[in-house]
Amino acid sequence: MRRGKSVSLIYPMGKMLGRFCFGGFGKLNVTGLECVPPFGPVILIANHLSINDPPVLVATINRQLNFIAKQELFRNPVSRAILTRFGVHPFDRSGRAVDIIKLTLRLLAQDQTVVLFPEGTRSPNHTMQKGLPGAAYIAMKSQATILPVGLVGTENFPSWRMAVPLCRIGVNIGQPFSLPLIEGRPSHEVLQSMADMMMSRIAALLPKKYQGVYGLPSAVDPGAAGPEDAREPVTG
Repeated sequence: MRRGKSVSLIYPMGKMLGRFCFGGFGKLNVTGLECVPPFGPVILIANHLSINDPPVLVATINRQLNFIAKQELFRNPVSRAILTRFGVHPFDRSGRAVDIIKLTLRLLAQDQTVVLFPEGTRSPNHTMQKGLPGAAYIAMKSQATILPVGLVGTENFPSWRMAVPLCRIGVNIGQPFSLPLIEGRPSHEVLQSMADMMMSRIAALLPKKYQGVYGLPSAVDPGAAGPEDAREPVTG
């Protein structure tokens, strides 16, 4: 298996720190870890609730993850050094979208795991927004395995109110899947349809209140588990 740069010790240390923080100051529950492919290129797709989402994924997913982030976060030398060691890659938001696609495809060609939030940004009301077609294009172009993850409760962390139970965080991992290979250049309509199917796989891992536009019957992918199978984070 091809590998990228050697993993810095900072990544596993940060992983342990994340588990301590989210498990110590919250109630962290992870389901479906057995679904994570042990090797090969993987696109991890998830709903985007808060800035806690990337560190929660780092703390819980048993593969090194790669993220794409705006280059403004890399201006400070200290933050640049930390982000780089945590697999975060900069992109210029004023540049071309094709540059982000090329970067992501290059990482996948190295058998890496890349995290994509198909909504493109954090949800302002913590429910699923319409997925963008870019993630579907990358998935179809790379033919990488897609791993859906439903995040619950990250928007409530941290909770410093000692009079109430610690906030509950759920990481629900679904069955991996892939998109069909389409000859030629897929239309925008086809890409949007594939993006909606990807988002429906995430929605099936979430409680109803998080599903947003993908909680409607017409938006549910027949190949995904039904909303009744979504798992709430549990304490314990």
